[in-house]
Amino acid sequence: MSFDVVLRSIFSAAFLASVLRISTPLILPALGGLITDLSGAINIALEGIMLVSAFTGVIVSAYSGSVGLGVIAGVISGILISYVLGWFHLHMKTDIILAGIAINILATGGTIFLLFVLTGDKGNSQSLASGTVPNIHLPFIQDIPFIGRVISGQHVFVWIAFLLTWLVAVYLYRTPWGSHLRAVGENPDAAETMGINVNRTRMIALLISGFLASFGGLTMSMAYLSFFQREMTAGRGFIALAAVYLGGRKPWGTLAAAILFGFADALSHQLGSLRVPSQLVQTIPYVVTILALVIYNLREQAIKRDRQRKFYEQQQAEMGSGGGL
Repeated sequence: MSFDVVLRSIFSAAFLASVLRISTPLILPALGGLITDLSGAINIALEGIMLVSAFTGVIVSAYSGSVGLGVIAGVISGILISYVLGWFHLHMKTDIILAGIAINILATGGTIFLLFVLTGDKGNSQSLASGTVPNIHLPFIQDIPFIGRVISGQHVFVWIAFLLTWLVAVYLYRTPWGSHLRAVGENPDAAETMGINVNRTRMIALLISGFLASFGGLTMSMAYLSFFQREMTAGRGFIALAAVYLGGRKPWGTLAAAILFGFADALSHQLGSLRVPSQLVQTIPYVVTILALVIYNLREQAIKRDRQRKFYEQQQAEMGSGGGL
């Protein structure tokens, strides 16, 4: 395939529609990471939660014959893992980073082991007839040129991702619970003196993050694909955490950052048809992630220097006015 054909495909409705689909399993765990980051108990186990939820959804769907039961089971498994993480961190006083890494390792090996036990295959679950979530076709909108082909026909998790972004924004900045959560993250001691239960608030944040991240895993195995594949999340849980910081720790900023990473991933798929080494093309999403974090860090340093300069100038002005008196 020539470069001109690839370039035209990048600016097509089909490509933009694929960006939304590919971004969804990043948006959902990123929202979960945002909530826990603001609470002061960052959930490093997003990768493991996504893997377990993806596996559970496929297995339950295949054996029960119900897509709905598969989705519910996947969500419950994600919440339970978050509870385990919260219990070890908040009650057993385990370092949350180490506990999260341990859960990720356990999820990677555990899903492969259970996959082999249930299917006899260590690679994927294609031998099981798993269900998939439906696509939503919007009347009238699907008839709009270009836009209709981008928006209409997306699977249900795409719409859930945008709806949950709005709900998270409302929760964090329009409700007292969101204010309490942010207060705990900024200054837990001060929040506790105000009567806010710090451990309970952080546990709730972790449970919400498990709920959100589980949808990201289910997107991979019951929408993006129709089966479970070993290590299918491929680092998306960690990329989601990067989206939190690149997005300025805001819901809509996190959404935009996740879509940027999704665009890079979709671009790597398109460039894969060129005569370029596949290994090089596959690094594009991760290279973009690293560059984005570097840019974020440089921006934060510039903001910090600007604040320090303004503070210094203000101190000098106050000293000057005091000396004049």
